[in-house]
Amino acid sequence: MSITVFQARNIVTLDPNRATATHVAVRDGRILAVGGADDVAGWGAHQLDQTFADKVLLPGFVEGHAHLLAGGMWKYLYVGYQDRIDPDGKLWKGVLTLEDVLDRMREADAKLAPDTPLIAWGFDPIFLMDGRPERSDFDSVSATRPIVVMHSNFHVMTVNSPTLELAQYDSGSIVDGIVKASDGTPNGELQEMAAMFPVMRRLGIDFRELGRSQQAVEAFGRVCNRVGVTTATDLINDLDDEAIAGLTRVTASDDYPIRLVPMLNALSQTAEETANRAVVLKSMSTDKLLLGGVKLVTDGSIQAFTARLLWPLYYNGAPNGIWNIAPEQLKTLVDVLNEHGVAMHIHVNGDEAIEAALDAVEFAITRNSSPDHRITLQHCQMANRAQFARMKKLGLCVNLFSNHIYYFGDQHAAITIGPDRAARMDGCRTALDYGVPLAVHSDAPVTPMGPLTCAWAAANRLTASGAVLGKSECISVDEALHAVTLGPAYTLKLDGEVGSIEVGKRADFAVLEDDPTQINPRDLKDIEVWGTVLGGIIHKIPEN
Repeated sequence: MSITVFQARNIVTLDPNRATATHVAVRDGRILAVGGADDVAGWGAHQLDQTFADKVLLPGFVEGHAHLLAGGMWKYLYVGYQDRIDPDGKLWKGVLTLEDVLDRMREADAKLAPDTPLIAWGFDPIFLMDGRPERSDFDSVSATRPIVVMHSNFHVMTVNSPTLELAQYDSGSIVDGIVKASDGTPNGELQEMAAMFPVMRRLGIDFRELGRSQQAVEAFGRVCNRVGVTTATDLINDLDDEAIAGLTRVTASDDYPIRLVPMLNALSQTAEETANRAVVLKSMSTDKLLLGGVKLVTDGSIQAFTARLLWPLYYNGAPNGIWNIAPEQLKTLVDVLNEHGVAMHIHVNGDEAIEAALDAVEFAITRNSSPDHRITLQHCQMANRAQFARMKKLGLCVNLFSNHIYYFGDQHAAITIGPDRAARMDGCRTALDYGVPLAVHSDAPVTPMGPLTCAWAAANRLTASGAVLGKSECISVDEALHAVTLGPAYTLKLDGEVGSIEVGKRADFAVLEDDPTQINPRDLKDIEVWGTVLGGIIHKIPEN
């Protein structure tokens, strides 16, 4: 096969044997040589490609916690607080007050057919000064049309009165997660899946289906391409045969710009069924569709007050959160999956959920030794030092939600967990000090996908107000870049394939306009992405 040599202004390899280079040779979609012009010439005749002569190459970024919904949710109305860019590059301005949210919804309501529900997403009441909205607020948009407003965390929705009536929710409803007003009637807020699912079923809202259509999967690829990501997870998916067929077909195209790593939903069937399905799925993997991992969800969201916290619980006195899977059930599930050698990624936000996960893993690996299990705690935002020490002892990895420092840090300090615990949350420095393999992530579409922003947040820990939240937890730029490349690749057991630019690995690169190792760390998130290379194929970001 022919050899292509890409020349760049600089190549940041993340390979300590050759930290920087100017040329990289590619054959058969893999890296053949790295160095200067003379270093790569020894492999014989080649075609020199100078497309990147004034660019900087890094290993393609690895997004270790995202969802295909980042491509599919744009079917619905965006009502989030922050500005967002959709998969096609269109800017959606954030809505800063509840009245602005309602006005945007009224505009959408006027354009809908009478029998069509109004679905909105991205909403986050923690930024509202006048408290959490109730059904009466959305009744003011329409008292006849069902309205569902999914919060940005995807753990809570707020609905109007017609929607509650469709779900047959009233003062006698006892489902966990139906928030009641002082008179005992549902106030419109529904927390976690047990309470939300009846609404979704009756209105035909299938967020997971949004993440499996060809249009959504293709849009997700565009989202990744715009921020330099070449390997991305879909961190919960039912992965039935129809879904696998569709994902295989879309990802097989040379035009598709990423390697996709979907994780099987562990809560939709029994532990044995989940384990057996995961083993079958692993055998169905391709070069660009990597299967076999499983996602478990323990608690909910901190800013939604559904995460499970240890004493002293929530700073504002809110009641403790909700278990999506109770600790004893979690212990059984982890044990069965571990016995079958299944890779596990466990959602834990609050420190009580973290403790439950640590107990479950300790129980499982004591019964069945797993020397390279790489079980990864996802989000893991409130871990304390003792818990990081246990992670190291148990061989766990951690993928921290560093974006929370910027997007929600001020609110966490003032409202949810208080200044002391907020200063240590998403403790990247502590994870590295204790030797716990570290990745950081965006959880797109919860926050916008952007590894350079995740790295910036981990290195600087700046909140939206400009405060530094927990200076002692800041990490270096080099460590932060590792946490969006080799770090997540390691958690996915792909560090032998991607995550650095070295011989034998996939020729997957992020193409940048500036060198993140040569600028002020506070400018890291502002580096422009030109596009990516996947397996030697160039994918330039389309013009808007």
